[in-house]
Amino acid sequence: MSAEPLLEVTDLKKHFPVRRGAMQRQTGSVRAVDGVSFGLERGETLGLVGESGCGKTTTARAVLCLTRPSSGRIVFDGVDVGQATARELRALRPRMQMVFQDSYSSLNPRRSVGRSIVEPLLQHTKLTRLERDERVAELLNLVGLDPALATRMPHEFSGGQRQRVGIARALALRPDLIVCDEPISSLDISIQAQIVTLLADIQDRFGLAYLFISHDLRMVRHLCDRVAVMHQGRIVETQPTERLFGKPEHPYTRALLSAVPRRPGRAS
Repeated sequence: MSAEPLLEVTDLKKHFPVRRGAMQRQTGSVRAVDGVSFGLERGETLGLVGESGCGKTTTARAVLCLTRPSSGRIVFDGVDVGQATARELRALRPRMQMVFQDSYSSLNPRRSVGRSIVEPLLQHTKLTRLERDERVAELLNLVGLDPALATRMPHEFSGGQRQRVGIARALALRPDLIVCDEPISSLDISIQAQIVTLLADIQDRFGLAYLFISHDLRMVRHLCDRVAVMHQGRIVETQPTERLFGKPEHPYTRALLSAVPRRPGRAS
């Protein structure tokens, strides 16, 4: 692995003000993220797990510059995101993409899926129309969909197919990092396994990194190289995946893993 992480997050905090009264004066704050630190290597998958409301998605949004942190430092490929110029941020954003939990709401219902996939190419490249069409066809093939489906609307697809479209869109600009925010939670179990396998195959082919947020610890174990456990806005434990599942150190991690049903024939 590279000596310099692709992504390095140090003491990240995001506090939301609590306001009350007719004048909406601030009376306190909610510490959604409260001192989170982690690194992510090129080509690595880091799982981020924890109960709902522990700060996983807020952390991801801060990493992608979708929300401004209260404090802390985010360095992507050597660039301090908090100190970056507008031009530097514009150059970085195509390299950091996201696959959303709700595949339906993440796609414009009034646009064909091909149009949704091509949108990043329109914003960030100078490809000709023919080159864009070829890239869309290539991406649909990559995620296991017929390129002829590019003209279809989102409601004409199943949930698993829409998530494949979301993955294709995230890959359009050839990113170095994809944040997967609960990408399989709304899918049937059989489809979940297919999507996780697809993500693994794409990573093997292109060497990109994933920050994989999920409640499904079985899928996390299958896909991730390391796992970070969040609790009440903080990371309480980070370990290589098999070590964390085999010998968890923090009481919260042990409690989290104890709730996972054991698979027949495999020790926990």
